Amino acid sequence: MNVDVLLGLQWGDEGKGKVVDVLAPDYQIIARFQGGPNAGHTLEFEGRKHVLHIIPSGVFRNDCVNIIGNGVVIDPIIFEKEIIGLTPYCPNIFKNLIISKRAQLILPSHRLLDAAYEAEKGCAKIGSTLKGIGPTYTDKISRNGLRVGDILSPDFHKKYTELKEKHIQILNMLKFEYKLEEEENKWFNSIELIKKFSLIDSEIEVNNLISKEKKILAEGAQGTMLDIDFGSYPFVTSSNTVCAGACTGLGIAPSKIGEVYGLFKAYCTRVGSGPFPTELNDASGEQLRKTGNEFGSTTGRPRRCGWVDLVALKYSVMINGVTGLIMTKADVLNEFDEINAAVSYSINGEIFENIPYDLSQNIIPQYKIFKGWKTDISKTTSKSELPLELKEYIKFIENFVKVPVIMVSVGPDRKAIVDLR
Repeated sequence: MNVDVLLGLQWGDEGKGKVVDVLAPDYQIIARFQGGPNAGHTLEFEGRKHVLHIIPSGVFRNDCVNIIGNGVVIDPIIFEKEIIGLTPYCPNIFKNLIISKRAQLILPSHRLLDAAYEAEKGCAKIGSTLKGIGPTYTDKISRNGLRVGDILSPDFHKKYTELKEKHIQILNMLKFEYKLEEEENKWFNSIELIKKFSLIDSEIEVNNLISKEKKILAEGAQGTMLDIDFGSYPFVTSSNTVCAGACTGLGIAPSKIGEVYGLFKAYCTRVGSGPFPTELNDASGEQLRKTGNEFGSTTGRPRRCGWVDLVALKYSVMINGVTGLIMTKADVLNEFDEINAAVSYSINGEIFENIPYDLSQNIIPQYKIFKGWKTDISKTTSKSELPLELKEYIKFIENFVKVPVIMVSVGPDRKAIVDLR
């Protein structure tokens, strides 16, 4: 049994949490393979909204095992807050959530470093969520990091102190003012909570589950255009958000990858700094933000909004080997008379049909214009009920990227999704 993968194809915030929750009944295991508390996966059902940062989105399914893989970075304090908030709704959480010993730990001093580095950049800041993600992955790559398995070591406090002292030297060099003691106390208390969960060699466990033909869905965070290698560098996250990241973030062979589900909004959004070719700084952009409630689920920052970028989407489909597309937030476009989709870029008068190396150039998107459907689709339950204009919009996208759209989300609730298969 192969592992299916679900990931975002834009700049994050594509609605992965909801779709994982929708797909979860078809799987026995949901495994998160990268990112950390910079992610915010939102699920809405029974009149409640839940935002998950570290915990996989299958946690609300009582018969589903959720794995935090080795590619994830964990802030124990944020993890504890999530657990406390979820326990009333997930009574089996201590049984159904397991954690890789190889996952990296975010220290309080990592968050301070994140803030110090961002402050040092001034106007060139990348728009970090300030959760300590970048410094934690830096320590991982430089072989200095602490891992979840280290909390079981009798030398854990010594290892922690040695790493913290390295961070303090950098903070002092940057002349960054900080307070650490109170956060440290919280952090060590939260470590005790992590010890209550099953800490596993996840790469062995996942491969054992594959050999037993268990159905596994690998869940990514952020989006392809934020990938450390293939995104709009340097305005990217610090991990591989693409399908290949599922292999390194869970310890599975490429040959074990099955279906690859790629999520994209019917329009585009981005949080923080960085290039965004189809961004709308006008009334249409504000309408998208207001109607779509486009504010970061992790940071609360207003998201930048624009038309869908099919040049970038085609690129993401290629990088990930997407086998099925899932369109989200189609309902946000209900009131638009016209809907635009970027099909090429004009750079210095020359037309480009592929993503350029430098997205920070003066890019002028070339648009295909579609007639809006001007009707409420939030109660739609079948393909036949979708308005003709939306079907034509979907069909054009399918033909452009050469991959079928298999589902379309028509509202925030877990039930507001139309299966097109």
